[in-house]
Amino acid sequence: MFPKFTFIFGGAASGKSAYAEQLVVSSEKNRIYLATSQVFDAEMQAKIDRHLVQRGSGWRTIEAPLELADTLSELTADDICLIDCATMWLSNHLLAESDMNAAQDRLLAAISGTAARVVVVSNEVGQGIVPGNALARQFREAQGRLNIILAAQADLVISVTVGLPHVLKGQLP
Repeated sequence: MFPKFTFIFGGAASGKSAYAEQLVVSSEKNRIYLATSQVFDAEMQAKIDRHLVQRGSGWRTIEAPLELADTLSELTADDICLIDCATMWLSNHLLAESDMNAAQDRLLAAISGTAARVVVVSNEVGQGIVPGNALARQFREAQGRLNIILAAQADLVISVTVGLPHVLKGQLP
């Protein structure tokens, strides 16, 4: 049986999103893609366009850069939702100067409360050098804390390195 909540993390360009997409497709449920990125330049638009082509048909894409709870509350047990990614969601909230504790509480409650299966993708940002500016250090710390609480709540936790999944908690479906 597919876990209620799966958390997949890894470094930038590690293959985590592609792996998450494959996992979601294997569930045979209605596929919902909650996109958290925002388009600020041509490079980001090109990346989004590539991802749309890679995913192919059979996905319902919903853009939700800040608030995920409303969408998650509307999903049913016939759905599986891929949130890609928690890192962009966090960045959006930090730049909007949101109350991060409240935003994280809403996210965790929404994941817990939805009838759908949920897969969250996130970046591991704590294995590099200490950033040189305050905002980058704040982001790194916030991302580390977010990843810890997501992993604690998840039924299945997978680290992806060079495209290879490593199960850290739970069992693959």
